[in-house]
Amino acid sequence: MSKKMPLLFIGHGSPMNAIEDNEFSRAWEEVGKSLPPPKAILCVSAHWETAGTLVTAMTQPRTICDFYGFPPELYAATYPAPGSPDLAERVRRAVKAVEVRPDLTWGLDHGTWSVLKRLFPAANVPVVQFSLDMALDTQQHYELGKQLGELREEGILILGSGNIVHNLSIVRWGEDAYDWATDYDTKVRQWILEDDHEPIIQYQKHGQAGLLSVNSAEHYEPLLYTLALKEPGEPINFFAEKVSFGSISMRSVRIG
Repeated sequence: MSKKMPLLFIGHGSPMNAIEDNEFSRAWEEVGKSLPPPKAILCVSAHWETAGTLVTAMTQPRTICDFYGFPPELYAATYPAPGSPDLAERVRRAVKAVEVRPDLTWGLDHGTWSVLKRLFPAANVPVVQFSLDMALDTQQHYELGKQLGELREEGILILGSGNIVHNLSIVRWGEDAYDWATDYDTKVRQWILEDDHEPIIQYQKHGQAGLLSVNSAEHYEPLLYTLALKEPGEPINFFAEKVSFGSISMRSVRIG
């Protein structure tokens, strides 16, 4: 049996999933129960884009409510997990391709805490965030993700949080997904199962479906960090498989 921690990509969708009882929050809770206890969590969230690559290094990260127009109870939610300066330093040593700078100001944005509130509700596992450098392209993000692999051997859960399909400019109410959104989500699923990551990285080559689905790449890029760390033969499982609001894929992936 491998001692490597599993890898996760969570399609996080609306921050309301942090406090609502719904099909997505229940799926996350079940996955959380199935995981081996991690020593710490390293999260790549769609909601932390930076100039350069940063890693949170504070002992007590704040809960960031980086959203607007939601009910008061969502703004009252907190996720008081500790940080881990030691893990931040370990990440800095592991990454050789770029300089990773320690950050003492950010905290845990909703791409991280809204998911972890379901996966690990006790908030007793140290959490560190790894930023998305806006200057890197998808291939560079994928290659950067590969450098984090040794952390899995040390009991660190690496989590990507975003959405495979994410186009807020054309969301619609109801259960009907756009055909292009379902099409691209299904194609990515198949490529993941086939361990064929190149077409996933090169989303721009898939015409309108790829361009509309990825739209702004920050929600797509966390998936690349998860896939970059997959090793041959590791099992793949999908959960929360649904395109909601027409253009947001909630598809989530467990590897290992």
